[in-house]
Amino acid sequence: MTRQHPPFADENLKGYTTFLTQHYDNPKSSVGKQYCDVMMKRRGLDKPACKEVNTFIHGTKNNIIAVCTASGGKDYGKGLRISLRPFTVTTCKHKGGSTRPPCKYSDNKSSRYIVIACNQDGKPVHFDESLIVP
Repeated sequence: MTRQHPPFADENLKGYTTFLTQHYDNPKSSVGKQYCDVMMKRRGLDKPACKEVNTFIHGTKNNIIAVCTASGGKDYGKGLRISLRPFTVTTCKHKGGSTRPPCKYSDNKSSRYIVIACNQDGKPVHFDESLIVP
């Protein structure tokens, strides 16, 4: 049986959609003082357990997608790309204690270069939380 469409098309779309759910928030949602607590719950990142660290990028979709291209990003090795310009981001860190909801987070807003992985369609599908490039 031969397939007529690219084998990863569905996964690529799903990956980009998941990326947006987990990391895209522009303009930054106005949800009050407990930004991370509210956003992590709203995006479902507190189930089945509290996600340890998550970063929300407050940049336009076009600017984030541009990191996948020569005009907005450059190769960073291991299939990753780094943005040419810093983005405003909010990083949410689980405060510890129970890993079951309700989750409590600290939030840190900063400006930094983002490191992402892109799919074959040139869309971001992974944000590398471990690399913080000020």
